[in-house]
Amino acid sequence: MKSISSSVRWVMGGGSGMAATIQTIMTRFLILATNVATGVITARTLAPVGRGEQAAITLWPQFLAFALTLGLPSALLYNLKRHPDKRSETFAAALLLGTGLGLFATLVGILFIPHWLNQYSPYVIRSAQLFMLTAPLSLLGVVFTAAFEANDDFTTANQVRYLSPFLTLLLLLGLASTQMLTPVTAGIAYLLPGLPIALWMIQRLWRQYQPIWRDLLPTYRRLMGYGIRAYGIDLLGTLSGQIDQALVVGLLEPASMGMYAVALSLSRIISIVQSSVVTVLFPKAAARPVHEAVMLTGQVARISMAFTLLVAIVVMGLGPVLLRLLYGSEFLGSIPVFRLLLLEVSIGGTAWVLTQAFMALGQPGIATLLQAIGLGTSVPLMLMLIPHYGLVGAGFSLLCASSLRLVFALLSFPLVLKVRPPSLLLNREDIRWLKHKFLQQSL
Repeated sequence: MKSISSSVRWVMGGGSGMAATIQTIMTRFLILATNVATGVITARTLAPVGRGEQAAITLWPQFLAFALTLGLPSALLYNLKRHPDKRSETFAAALLLGTGLGLFATLVGILFIPHWLNQYSPYVIRSAQLFMLTAPLSLLGVVFTAAFEANDDFTTANQVRYLSPFLTLLLLLGLASTQMLTPVTAGIAYLLPGLPIALWMIQRLWRQYQPIWRDLLPTYRRLMGYGIRAYGIDLLGTLSGQIDQALVVGLLEPASMGMYAVALSLSRIISIVQSSVVTVLFPKAAARPVHEAVMLTGQVARISMAFTLLVAIVVMGLGPVLLRLLYGSEFLGSIPVFRLLLLEVSIGGTAWVLTQAFMALGQPGIATLLQAIGLGTSVPLMLMLIPHYGLVGAGFSLLCASSLRLVFALLSFPLVLKVRPPSLLLNREDIRWLKHKFLQQSL
């Protein structure tokens, strides 16, 4: 009992890299499970057409906010780690920049949305424009999360990540029970929790960083100096993660968008390990010697890839049962794209883990190039294949792009860092290291 209690305290504390990773995995699992629950409620209540309209309304605030970060979250984390004596000025400058960029994203969305959603009703278009007012909260949310992680406060960062989908779930349950759930009210349930969460985050961070507002010009330069170089990562990462939804929204009817949203949401469950270790890997590997950063990255990539592929194979077999059980037989048409997306998640996640070595070693431009290669492959393929093959064309395009990113990530180690690329085959040393980490903390 004492050993179990000690292990729980170790994980919940999140101080070490392993504890933070386990805690983040647990949080991601809760988030994904909650997202599946919210998806079940909206899919069963709204059907494919309504689910597609809801996705069209809620996609843009987060998509455009993340696309216009100018690399600010990564720049904030990096500069807080490298210049701890300037933490107050750095946080103040990031807060001002984040607010301005969020307002700019709002303006872009209001002007752009009517041109891309012309196959949707005027009511859906106006609702999507109105929801763009939440874009500053979306952008500041990722900035604030980076500030928590830079302070090694992974526990708070994870709590914040889970709080928003949990509140969304409660709101959706209330709307569904009162028969008030529509595409627009569902959108409100998804976006409204961002306001109180953002206010709570800024109040907590204000005490931690005590922002200083004078003489911020050198701080702006440091943030933008790294941020512009890392911006390609944020921009291309956002585009790689959501451009498929943006294109499906514009190229196919609402019912197809509804089925794609369901398949995408369910397939992302297996990304728990890889997305979680990336969150911890970058801060832990930042500014380490090349050999240490590459060795740590390779070990994490092998372990997370083996686990993710194993889970993907199991879920592929259970796909029809899961879709029918959770969402209903109306969504069984998404099975082929669902299986393609499972494989794409495994491969793309591994490429993203390997990319953290370049981020940590002050080479964000290389990571940007790798993302650009993937995006430059997926977008043309989607534009060609989606009109002819529908959802399967979208899934196949993403799979090709992720595979190419993985190949170029491995080639970049000898070309850029002048070291051998990490092996992706799980070995006994990896298993011993993982076992040692768990046993060490249970004693």
